Amino acid sequence: MKKHFVIIALGLLTATVSAQQKTYTITAFGAKANKNFKNTIAIQAAIDAAHKAGGGLVLIPDGNYISGPVVLRSNVELHLTDNAILLGSSNRLDYPTKGTLALISATGQQNIAITGSGVIDGQGRELVENVLYLLNKGLITDPQWKVKRPTEKNRPLILSFDNCTSIKITGITLKDAAGWVQNYNKCSNILIDSMRVESTAYWNNDGIDLTDSKDVRITNSTFNVTDDAICLKSEDEHSACENVTVENCVLRSSASGFKLGTGSVGGFKHIRVNNLTVYNTYRSAIALESVDGAILEDIDIRNVVATNVGNAIFLRLGHRNTNNRYGTLKHVYIGNVKASIPSGKPDIGYPVEGPPPKVPPHNVVPSSITGVPGHPVEDVILENIEITYAGGASKDIAEVKTDNLASVTENAAGYPEFTMFGELPAWGFYVRHAKGIIIKNLKLTVAQDDFRPAMVFDNVAGLKMVETAIPSVNRTPAIILNKVTNHSIEKLLIPGDVPTMVKQQ
Repeated sequence: MKKHFVIIALGLLTATVSAQQKTYTITAFGAKANKNFKNTIAIQAAIDAAHKAGGGLVLIPDGNYISGPVVLRSNVELHLTDNAILLGSSNRLDYPTKGTLALISATGQQNIAITGSGVIDGQGRELVENVLYLLNKGLITDPQWKVKRPTEKNRPLILSFDNCTSIKITGITLKDAAGWVQNYNKCSNILIDSMRVESTAYWNNDGIDLTDSKDVRITNSTFNVTDDAICLKSEDEHSACENVTVENCVLRSSASGFKLGTGSVGGFKHIRVNNLTVYNTYRSAIALESVDGAILEDIDIRNVVATNVGNAIFLRLGHRNTNNRYGTLKHVYIGNVKASIPSGKPDIGYPVEGPPPKVPPHNVVPSSITGVPGHPVEDVILENIEITYAGGASKDIAEVKTDNLASVTENAAGYPEFTMFGELPAWGFYVRHAKGIIIKNLKLTVAQDDFRPAMVFDNVAGLKMVETAIPSVNRTPAIILNKVTNHSIEKLLIPGDVPTMVKQQ
């Protein structure tokens, strides 16, 4: 009871402070709505004045304002009016060569906010063109630009916050970053609400990244990006992403929709996801990955509709790190998911498409739950799942014979993505190196004939399946169990002339 009283009291205090805060309009500090005028000094002066006065609202009024990097201070709210557009400079030389590389940044600050219904445009495409020009002229350096693309050291974010507390970002649109759109590193008490992200200008445009951050809510937001839409990362062995809620969001990605990983050093704990719409997404709608030693546990994901996505569910416990530290992936609930998986590339036609997979040719890839030998994925519940696959697999493309399941590569140190194993021996679900798997009310449908079984379980200790429907399947066994112990399968609904399962040891 006392805890609730404190929260209410703090809320009233915040409301009172907000009502009393002074407004600092950037034009009063010399800002001009002119694309040929850089407003960096004026905007920073308004922020600093508000901070020095104990807090206030810095107003960006209607108009187009270009700016280099600015730093947000404690107790300052940056507010963009309906027709305000803040344009990040497209000149790489306007950004620092070391330290935080972002249009708006904050380090060690508290009670900061960006609000309103205006737009913050990173001008990522133009900025990268300038980076390439400067690299060709030898005016800046980059270790990878000739073999791949300029690294993050030359591609600014739009928002970057480090070690900050009490952050509120609501209403705004973030557009076209040169790299990640926004990152919150070791921050706490974050509210992201009614945000729109449209960033398809260049590669690595993650919609939002939370790195080792705690007590976060992301709600009622839309992400259309050329890399992971919502991505949680952990880069510190002694830290984790904890107590994160994601609700009522729409995701489109040239990578994955909702992802934990790839960076997975410390952990991911107490993550709640509800009501996601994912569409035209190249990789997985849901991807949970621990490959660098992270503890990944207590994950609850419900009510996901995924249309035209490369993969529905991908759970991976790997060992990419070079030391002896192994991570865990356990205590996961995924429920009420409906997904459709096409035969073609789901993000065809977008400005930046996902790269071709680094594996041999393969047929449509199933959802998967995979650990590594001696380190299983544990205690996973899948409930009320319906996945429709295009099917049409061909042995001429690739085939893993069901009597040689050991031929599927372990790829323990591989980059985690649903195509990392190449061809898989099932069209619907593939589970290997797992323990305590419960599947309730699963329906798998294939639109065209597929020579593979619907489901393959390999080296699984403890499997319970209740109400599994596979209405369209070839005469091949619908389910294959290999090295599966302590299993129970009830109410299996498949065509009457199809063998139910083959048990191999």
